Amino acid sequence: MTALAARHAAGVLSARRIWGLMYRHLALYRRSWPRLLELMYWPVLQMVVWGFVTAYLAGLQNNVASVAAGVLIGGVLLWEVAIRSQMGFAISFLEEIWSRNLGHIFVSPLRPQELVAGLVGMSMIRMFAGVIPAMLLAFLLYGFGLWRMGPVVVLFFAGLMMMGWAVALGVTALILRHGAGAEPLAWSVLFGLTPFAAVYYPVAVLPDWLEPVALLIPAAHVFEGMRAALLEGGIAWGHLGAAFGLNLVWLAAMGWLFLRQFEGARVRGALLNIGE
Repeated sequence: MTALAARHAAGVLSARRIWGLMYRHLALYRRSWPRLLELMYWPVLQMVVWGFVTAYLAGLQNNVASVAAGVLIGGVLLWEVAIRSQMGFAISFLEEIWSRNLGHIFVSPLRPQELVAGLVGMSMIRMFAGVIPAMLLAFLLYGFGLWRMGPVVVLFFAGLMMMGWAVALGVTALILRHGAGAEPLAWSVLFGLTPFAAVYYPVAVLPDWLEPVALLIPAAHVFEGMRAALLEGGIAWGHLGAAFGLNLVWLAAMGWLFLRQFEGARVRGALLNIGE
C-alpha cells in the first residue's frame, strides 16, 4: 500500500486538497470586484440602516435608550457573523453546483470531510471580509466597537460561526436530497430563526411557551451573554457553555445528515446532475 493510500485509509485529512478547494474559490475574487463588493454589501448596509436607528435612540434624553442603542448595534454586528458564516459555506457549495463542478472534484481523491473543511475555511474568509468593514463603520460613524466587551467577543464569534456552519450543513444536505428546490434556503433559513434567537431582545420577552424553543438555539445564549457583557460588564459563563454544548450537538446532527445525503446522492448518481 502506498503512503497516499495508507493516509486515505487511515482517514487523515489532506491540507493540500483542502487548500486546493479553497484556492479554487479564492481565485474567483482576484479579478472580480463585484464578488468582493457582494461580500461587504449586506453587512455594511445592515450596519448603516440599524446604525441610524441606534443613533436616534442614543440621542434621546433617556439613559435607558442610550444603553439599548449599544445593545441593538452589537446584536446587528454579531448576527451578521452567523449569517455570513452560514451563507459563505452554503454559497461556496452552490458555486460548485452552478459550475457543474461537484462531480468533477469527486473524481479526484477529495473526501467529503475535506470538502466540508474547505467550505468552512471559505466561510471564515467570507465572513471576516464582510463583517470587519461593518465593524469599522460602526466605530467610525457611531463610536461603537465590539471590542468594548473584551476578549469574550472571540467566544461570541466562535459560537455564532459554529452555529452558522451547522445550519449550512443542514441546508447543503437538503440541496443534495432535493436539488434546486432547496437552494433558496441558503439565503433565507437563518433569517427565519431571527425572531427566536434573541438577537435584539432578551429571551424573557418571548411568550412562555416559546422560551424553551429559543433556549435550544445556540445564538440565543450568545446574545444573552452579549447583553450581560454590555449591560453588566460580566461574562455569562453559563450561557456560553450552553451555546457551545448546543453547537456540538447541532454540528454532530447536521454533519451526520450531510454525510448520509452525500452518500445517497453518490449512489443515485446525483452528484453529476444536481441542480439541473
